[in-house]
Amino acid sequence: MSGHPFHDVSKMPSQQSSPLLRFGLIADPQYAPIEPNTRLNRHYAQSLGKLEAAIARFNGEDLDFVVTLGDVIDRDWENFDRILPLYDTLRHAHHILPGNHDFAVASDRLADVHARLGMPAPYHDFAVNGVRLILTDGNEISLFAPPLDDPRRVEAAERLALLTAAGAANAQMWNAGMSVAQVAWLAERLKLAEEAGERAIVFGHYPLHPSSDHNLWGAEEVSALIAASPSAIGYFCGHNHVGNYGLLNGTHFVNIKGMVDTFDENAFAIVAVHADRIEITGFGREKSRVLAL
Repeated sequence: MSGHPFHDVSKMPSQQSSPLLRFGLIADPQYAPIEPNTRLNRHYAQSLGKLEAAIARFNGEDLDFVVTLGDVIDRDWENFDRILPLYDTLRHAHHILPGNHDFAVASDRLADVHARLGMPAPYHDFAVNGVRLILTDGNEISLFAPPLDDPRRVEAAERLALLTAAGAANAQMWNAGMSVAQVAWLAERLKLAEEAGERAIVFGHYPLHPSSDHNLWGAEEVSALIAASPSAIGYFCGHNHVGNYGLLNGTHFVNIKGMVDTFDENAFAIVAVHADRIEITGFGREKSRVLAL
């Protein structure tokens, strides 16, 4: 682990400000009991042990909650039954949002994925200590998440065709987008945070900024919306397993590295939000960062 040993906050001088909140972050465990993909360096079966190690670390910390940023499984509904019980050993509240791989299940199970992940709704928010946490669903308009006869699949095909015609790097079948209704909801929640004098942090599976071939369809619009909010201090995502970071209009966009990658190196983080900064303590392959607010 590199960077500031923030978990030793009890040993720090009294003038050290206590954070508004602290939370754990995991991206892309992508568990499956299958052979590794050596070309992508993804070791699917190893994620059970890595997740257990991350939870053990989180259980030794004073955290408000833990968020898993999608792709709990690589494929197949029954794999939820193997990995999700590990979260029962976590002593903190936890929130899981879905990734594209979480919908790599039989078509008759697609409508059940959000409930299986324990989500109260496909997108939702809550507040802790004056910080509004907004969980989005980037799979809403896609070629894989909606039920087979859902009109959102038609809309997804049309959006992908437009992106492909425009030569967009993120014109990929494994990316997806938000509905107009969800983007309007996000704008409304950011406005609510602003009016309440809250800070806001948004979570999603897909990167929004900087540009990449893994970005959400419509990433430019959504990142601009978030960055234009005086309340929004950060956006955290997974999906692009190599990780990334960008700053847009004072808002930090942090792409957490994929847990599934490599045979024996883990990747997860603990985030401490202070009045003047976000401190990210990275474990394994994840970088530690201090981001000024």
